[in-house]
Amino acid sequence: MTADAPLTRESFRRLHPISSPRPLPQLPDRVWTDEDWDRIQRGYRARDMDEKWNIFVEGDVVLMHRSWTGRGVYEASFAPVAGGGRRITSAVVEADGERYRSRGDEYDRLMLELVISAVVLGEPATGLRTGLVELTARASGKSDLPSGVVQHSVLGLRSGS
Repeated sequence: MTADAPLTRESFRRLHPISSPRPLPQLPDRVWTDEDWDRIQRGYRARDMDEKWNIFVEGDVVLMHRSWTGRGVYEASFAPVAGGGRRITSAVVEADGERYRSRGDEYDRLMLELVISAVVLGEPATGLRTGLVELTARASGKSDLPSGVVQHSVLGLRSGS
């Protein structure tokens, strides 16, 4: 497989589909460029234990699985928009609390966008990262959570491209 060949379901050793999909009522507003979509379609494979996500695309659906367990967490359907680019038109998250503990709709909306932006596209996504830490702190009732620990625990570290 060449470096630019898209990852597929068969590219991963162990994948488990979302067992109990719950529609996300809040979706990211972002419109990804056609160039972003080309990159997203190639997917992303975790390269070491510090990376948390494996991502691939089937048709217009981006599937996001945790790298260690292979469990599906998010699926996002993309559609073209007038003027170019694509946006998420619908998405689901794993609702089975034994497989994934959701922290609410706002958190899942942010995580969906953050995984695509930071992990797949390798963007700094500073605003999204800050939002992740703020939502996590608010949910935990602790204002002094180390941002690096919060980010690493759910997002992981992205190895060089």
